[in-house]
Formats: sequence, structure tokens, C-alpha cells
Amino acid sequence: MKKLLVTGGAGFIGSHVVRRLVTRYPEYSIVNLDKLTYAGNLENLRDIENRPNYSFLRGDILEVNFLRDLFQREDYDAVIHLAAESHVDRSLENPSEFALTNVVGTLNLLHVAKEAWKGNTDKRFYHISTDEVYGSLGAEGYFSESSPMDPRSPYSASKAGSDHFVSAFYHSFGLPTLISRCSNNYGPNHFPEKLIPLMIHNILKGRPLPVYGKGENVRDWLYVEDHAAAIDVILHKGKPGEVYNIGGNNEWKNIDLVKLLCQIMDRKLGQPGGASERLITFVKDRPGHDLRYAIDSSRLQRELGWSPTVDFPTGLEKTVDWYLQNKEWLDHVTSGAYRDYYDRMYSHR
Repeated sequence: MKKLLVTGGAGFIGSHVVRRLVTRYPEYSIVNLDKLTYAGNLENLRDIENRPNYSFLRGDILEVNFLRDLFQREDYDAVIHLAAESHVDRSLENPSEFALTNVVGTLNLLHVAKEAWKGNTDKRFYHISTDEVYGSLGAEGYFSESSPMDPRSPYSASKAGSDHFVSAFYHSFGLPTLISRCSNNYGPNHFPEKLIPLMIHNILKGRPLPVYGKGENVRDWLYVEDHAAAIDVILHKGKPGEVYNIGGNNEWKNIDLVKLLCQIMDRKLGQPGGASERLITFVKDRPGHDLRYAIDSSRLQRELGWSPTVDFPTGLEKTVDWYLQNKEWLDHVTSGAYRDYYDRMYSHR
């Protein structure tokens, strides 16, 4: 592989994937295609933006003519498709936006890749999905690659729909596709609408820490750099037409995680114990809130040799340290000032 297109590469997971590919494979050309919505931030990639094997292209996967022209001009060896609307709460407010970006946008990419690659099976169309397509687990058991899809939110329904289209293009047209489904990611550069960065941000601002219901929902947490490493392995070693689950084997109840985060923040900020925990506020549970997710990633570990390397206490400490050391970034993404950076740095490109 020589030329890779990463969609959504300015987002949280995407920026870590782009950074890993750019630094590990200097002989590759990595093109980052991103619309730069509120969650896409080129400041996430400042440290590599001048690397000779990296380039940024602003564009929308809903613009099929733009994509067709791009694929006709450039001979991409692989597409790593991360561009998506991803926040469940936002999907409850605007399901149509999620259907357009996540389903229609993916379908556009599949169409233009099929046209441009003309049956070349050495290419790779790699679609990044989520464990949320499987629905909700009870107190026991794990999601495997053969678990049936049972999405409960507009977000997970849109991702399940895009998964089905990716699979259909493999079976119907022979497009060499890959799909991976990961558990909840955490780490640096995460936009502060998701649980961990939201709690960190609100503690810093002295704001309430909203926890849905009684905080008993369980999630499996995966450090984002471990996810990027898994994507790297699947891209290079995965078998076309297959699905791979990526999990951290690291389950936490939301309330226990928030309390642990409060303890870490109090220690880091030199506050008395319990200061942050007093900010916890239980709020009405959101509709269709899945009780538990847990991923069985044994196939990925067994067949491709990947395993998570960052334990949760270490990863959480690293995450908190990053936000404390990058308060300016946090202020930018929550104030809208970062858009001036985009216009100043990239409007001419």
C-alpha cells in the first residue's frame, strides 16, 4: 500500500489513526479527508501537519461528484472510513442527519470506490463501526462477530445500516471490504460531549457532572491508541469480507468510572477528597439507553496478533494529564474559537 485515504481523520479516533500511519509508514502517502464539523479539529494533528507524507483535504462524503472526481484523480490503495456522526444524544435530536452522513455518505464512498477500483482485489475499503450495532447485553456474555445486530438508538441504527451496505458491496460486487466494531474509546483529543472528557471539562469549570439514571450502565473501555494499533493490524492483515471486534476487556459502571475520575482530578488539582464527587448529578435516563456493552476480541487477538497494551488506570491518568496540559485546546473546542484556526490555516488549501 502506498496511498491511503482516511475519512474523518481530524476527529478523535481518526486523528490518532492518521498520526500512527504517518509516523510508522513514511513511505506511504496519507490523505486526511474531513468536513471539519464541530468534532473535527485540525489542532489534533498540529504535530504532523508538516510531514511530507501527510496532506489534508476538506470535503464532504455526501458530495458524490466531489468523491468521484477525487477517486478518478487519485489511485488510492485503501480507504479507512471513520467519517461519521457519532454522539447518541445528538442522534436522538436529529436522526435524519445521522442517516445521511453515516448511511448515505458511506454508500457514496462505496459507489465511487467500486467504480474507480474496477474489481481490483488488492485494494481495501475499511469501514470503522461500533459495538453499539449489537444492542444491549444483560449482566453476562459478550458480543462476538456473529452476534445479531439489534440497534437501539438512531446513531447505532445508522451505523448498522452502513455496515450492511459495506457487507453487501463485498458480496454483490466483490469490493474488498473490512469492518471492525470497537468498544468505547477514551484518550487525548476527545471532544467534550462524551463521558470522560465531559466530566474532566465540567470538573475544571465547577459544573454539575450529569450521570444518566443511577449510573449503572456498563461500558467496555479501550484506549484510543490501542484502537489505532488494531486498525493498523486489520488494514494490513485482515481478510476481505470479514468483521473484527476490538475491545479493551475493561468493563466499568458509569457511576464507578465517574467517581474514579473525580478522585484522580481532585488529586491532580490539589483539591480535598470528595470535592469533585459532590458535583455528580443524576439526570433522567435517555431513551433506549443500552444497559451493557462488552466485546469479545479473541478472534482479533488469535488470528491477527493484536491485544490491548494500555491498562485502564494508566490510560485514565494519561488522559487526565493530557487535558490538564491542554486547557487551551479544551477552551477552543468548547468556545468555537478553533474555527478561526481552520479559516486562518487552511482556507487557501
